[in-house]
Amino acid sequence: MTDLPLDIHGILRLLPHRYPFLLVDRVLEWHTGQSIRALKNVTYNEPFFTGHFPARPVMPGVLIIEALAQAAGILIFHSQGGAPEDQTRFYFVGIDKARFRKPVEPGDQLILEAQVQRCLRGIWKFSTRARVGESEVAHAEIMVTPEAGK
Repeated sequence: MTDLPLDIHGILRLLPHRYPFLLVDRVLEWHTGQSIRALKNVTYNEPFFTGHFPARPVMPGVLIIEALAQAAGILIFHSQGGAPEDQTRFYFVGIDKARFRKPVEPGDQLILEAQVQRCLRGIWKFSTRARVGESEVAHAEIMVTPEAGK
């Protein structure tokens, strides 16, 4: 098992995403094939804040869902034995029951949680939740699948 917390260098080995679209800064906890808890530090200099919204910057909900999917992707790759091949990607298959409870603003620490509900024929289904402190800011059921490059 890789030492935890998993820092940005370990995350870069497991995810194909890069700036400005890498949305996970640290993995705090994982249980192989079961769950993950990760962290995203939300800072004012994120590129999306210049347009969303200049008078009151708010992290777009779709990016919160993307951050949850990236955390789930880290768990998939870890559960399958480690770093994927260079051309491996994972893709959304579905998003259900997404709800947004509170805005996420610069200075927040977004805690990303994903629990495996099932894996069937290479499609992983997760129950996910994002929190700031003890407050839930979003949740969704997501399905993702890893795919080797062609």
